[in-house]
Amino acid sequence: MPAEFLEPLFLSRSAMEIARNAPAHARQTRDRLLQVLLRRRWPLRFPRGKLHITMSEVQTKATIHTILSPEIDACIKHALAEDIGAGDATTNSIISAQASINCQIIAKQVGVIAGLDIAAGVFHSLDPNILFHAQSQEGSKVEKGSVVAKLSGSARSVLTAERTALNFLGRMSGIATLTRQFVDMIAGTEAKILDTRKTAPGLRLLDKLAVLMGGGHNHRVGLYDMILIKDNHIDHAGSLARAVALAREGGTNLEIEVETRTLENVKEAIAVGVPRILLDNMSVELMKEAVRLAAGRAKLEASGNVSLQTVRAIAETGVDFISVGELTHSARVFDFSLLVNISNAN
Repeated sequence: MPAEFLEPLFLSRSAMEIARNAPAHARQTRDRLLQVLLRRRWPLRFPRGKLHITMSEVQTKATIHTILSPEIDACIKHALAEDIGAGDATTNSIISAQASINCQIIAKQVGVIAGLDIAAGVFHSLDPNILFHAQSQEGSKVEKGSVVAKLSGSARSVLTAERTALNFLGRMSGIATLTRQFVDMIAGTEAKILDTRKTAPGLRLLDKLAVLMGGGHNHRVGLYDMILIKDNHIDHAGSLARAVALAREGGTNLEIEVETRTLENVKEAIAVGVPRILLDNMSVELMKEAVRLAAGRAKLEASGNVSLQTVRAIAETGVDFISVGELTHSARVFDFSLLVNISNAN
């Protein structure tokens, strides 16, 4: 999806920048994420007789709601159903159906925001009349105590959707915050931080969007958009060269990457013209030698036991990419709270 087509679809400015700045190697992943995660349809409510609404009008017209892609909408509905079940027994017993409230979502720590659109989608999925006003941009850094969103509407609806919305926002912001830490650690090198498929089941696309918001880059979305030949594939084929040949005979135009464990594997991958080589659990010294052997003939990706303590040294070996499973399988949830303005509640 070309970037020039994004603005009429109501992408946020931060999302548009992510689309424009995505590296060439991530083109397939980027396009998939744009189509699935960042797609917007026209708003539910047009002024009578008007067929086009400008970006400035979108930003000022509070009754216009973002409609997320079907994949994300289904994820939100599933999460709400999981939590609400037959109904919010506590809220429905205590809060009047006519009561309304004004609230703020507060960041309780320093970090990077990701998932405000998703949080808004949760509230709007339960009650389209809730007004949600983001106070921070996706991918921006916030301080402890910052107000990241303001919302108002039915007290029952807001309190019932609160935990689901904050769960999405907290997970995504936690991933974005950890990603930014890794990105900052390798600043000044040519390496790029990648995510992996080690994501929460059912939340992969959201996890990968959060990585983008944190300044990282996406590896393949799934098994379908890139060929990654690992040790089990090589063992079954009989050799690395044979595995590559079989992949090429498969008739796809997908990029091929091969996992290597030794320098001999690296030499073999280079010899058969593999464009991208994964260096699995290699020492810094071996990675430096692999970079020397490749001499620009293949892109090199470091993987395995990468941490904030080791990532700088890995980046300085000259590898092109560093994949970090920790981004999505071990990021700490970002702490938010929803604060009700009691004086405006009724």
